[in-house]
Amino acid sequence: MAKTALIFGVSGQDGAYLAKLLLDNGYKVWGSSRDRELTSFENLRTLEIEDRVQLRSASLAEFRSVLQAIDEVEPDEIYNLAGQSSVGLSFEQPVDAIDGSVNGTINILESLRFLRSTARFYNASSSECFGNTGDEPARETTRFLPCSPYAVGKAASHWLVSNYRDAYGLFACSGILFNHESPLRRALFVTQKIIRGAVDIADGKSKVLPLGNLDISRDWGWAPEYVVAMWRMLQLDRPEDFVVATGRMHSLRDFAKRAFAAVNLNWQDHVVIDPDLFRPLDIVTSVGDAQKARLILHWTAATDFSALVERLIAAEFDRRRRSRGSG
Repeated sequence: MAKTALIFGVSGQDGAYLAKLLLDNGYKVWGSSRDRELTSFENLRTLEIEDRVQLRSASLAEFRSVLQAIDEVEPDEIYNLAGQSSVGLSFEQPVDAIDGSVNGTINILESLRFLRSTARFYNASSSECFGNTGDEPARETTRFLPCSPYAVGKAASHWLVSNYRDAYGLFACSGILFNHESPLRRALFVTQKIIRGAVDIADGKSKVLPLGNLDISRDWGWAPEYVVAMWRMLQLDRPEDFVVATGRMHSLRDFAKRAFAAVNLNWQDHVVIDPDLFRPLDIVTSVGDAQKARLILHWTAATDFSALVERLIAAEFDRRRRSRGSG
């Protein structure tokens, strides 16, 4: 029989790509949002799968709502991809960032325990939990040193999963994913701000792009590949946590340079530094070691940094062409 999966946060970048992957593997997929009637499922429409996903309302902040969703759907696999996903925004809305991560995770874990469910649970942890990694790539045993309210919430939810796994024998694991991008990423993220800004300038719609700290470096991967690692974690004989990363680090300056080069422009002619865009505290270096994922999940990042930026630029031009055509 086909497996059933329940994705909390199906409307986001990772939720949409994961839903497509599961559907392609013969799953029956349920997806939730806080209010199904008011949520835009644009990402599901972009991937042309909205009519194949069973949608329902569920609030991760409410235990009863989570319990009912799991009880009624009876999933074989549960993926928690919901909650605030912006590090920068978490400094402006710290309570929401921490509560959304911790409460959602504990409500799912408690529901599984209460229902005595055998569903396998994937929790979205984050590379932000590590803080600065320096020149040594972070692995599963690297200590956490969160540098934002977002990271504090993710670290707490990560340890909740570990605690429930050990205390109650749940099949529960966390994926510690480093930065991963795609055309489905929201415009508030700095990578999309750079991509859209470069295309705007190439189209003559603007002349400059204000950015914050360009000295930060990140381990950037391709999101459709990262959801494969999520899925494979739940196919193992026993639950384990995994770092998912490319193992290569690039600066935001290099990201901007390559994005503008892809539209035949020199980034230095258009990028201006705005001190107001600096975060109160920021990670300078962040890179991961995915050796465990390679050995056990047989997963490796296939898209390199240059190809990633070029794909994002091409997708943005394509998005604008489709928008003009539909208009």
